[in-house]
Amino acid sequence: MILHTKFEETIEISDKDILHFEQGLPGFEDEKQFVLLPMEGTPFSTLQSVSTKELAFFTTNPFLFFKNYDFELVESVQKQLKIKEESDVLVQIILTIQEPLEKSTGNLQAPVVINVKENLGKQVVLTDNKYRTRHELLESSFVGQEG
Repeated sequence: MILHTKFEETIEISDKDILHFEQGLPGFEDEKQFVLLPMEGTPFSTLQSVSTKELAFFTTNPFLFFKNYDFELVESVQKQLKIKEESDVLVQIILTIQEPLEKSTGNLQAPVVINVKENLGKQVVLTDNKYRTRHELLESSFVGQEG
């Protein structure tokens, strides 16, 4: 399948590359299929909609930037995503890119959790209030502080 991305790329993907979000993403409930496209030479990726060229999100692995980031998935989400092993899980956070890049933020309150074996994904809104929707990526002092 040929996919046209938000960034004017044309790439070839196969069915095994497609991540299925049963409930879509918050605010984009009709968008059920995405691909995660790593950005070469960076710790960032693009979560690109398969059906809507204009819809893509910059993401990253939160553990690269926030060493103390930690959350537990409720059992219902584990069942929905068919998670059996922790090693099946890939966590990404959606970024808001700013100028300068050092001011970019990541949404730690609603990580994107992907079961890489089953190609199932869900953006999980955490009820723990120690995380916000905008944590600066280069916050050197982040230890899960509130605010």
